[in-house]
Amino acid sequence: MDFVRPIEAIVPGAQGRVLATLVETTAELNLREVAQLSAVSPAQASRILPGLVDLGVVERREVPPSSQFRLVREHTAARSLISLAHATDNVLGEIGRMASAMPNPPASVIVFGSFARREARTGSDIDVLVVRPTEIDEDDEGWANQLDDWRNGVGRLTGNAVEIVEYSPAEIETRLDEGSDLLRQVSTDGLLILGSDLASYRRSRSA
Repeated sequence: MDFVRPIEAIVPGAQGRVLATLVETTAELNLREVAQLSAVSPAQASRILPGLVDLGVVERREVPPSSQFRLVREHTAARSLISLAHATDNVLGEIGRMASAMPNPPASVIVFGSFARREARTGSDIDVLVVRPTEIDEDDEGWANQLDDWRNGVGRLTGNAVEIVEYSPAEIETRLDEGSDLLRQVSTDGLLILGSDLASYRRSRSA
């Protein structure tokens, strides 16, 4: 999934760009403004907008000498577009819910990398730091199966490959002591989805 331009990924071409512009603003726009913000020509915008008005997705108000256009946010299709525009937030919430529903939820789930920075494109991996519970051994087959099921679920949810970095709490503490570059990156751009953040492991280490 392209999470930078999700609407345009699903609705390609000029129409997708116009729809994305209308979703992103609540202000009324005239035709030239729609065209400029959407990076399409005025001629393209003039062909697209009447069709969207006919569908009821866009409302047109005449303010001579021009027409003003705005997304009808109550429209069922517009609601889907708005949800699509917020795909990153929706996915973050859902993968946290999926992790919390595991029979043995992780001690921490932190998304980092391009997805956390909201730069994930179609070919981007979703990078996740998972801290397994203290009582779970590294070679626990049940835990491994749970984590694989979760990884596959996130992959189906997004269409992107999921790369998991897995540590125990003790391993996190050790790598923090060592000044791990990876954990430094996670500290910088990571988004906590479930459980304890890295700062809590620092506190437990120094206690």
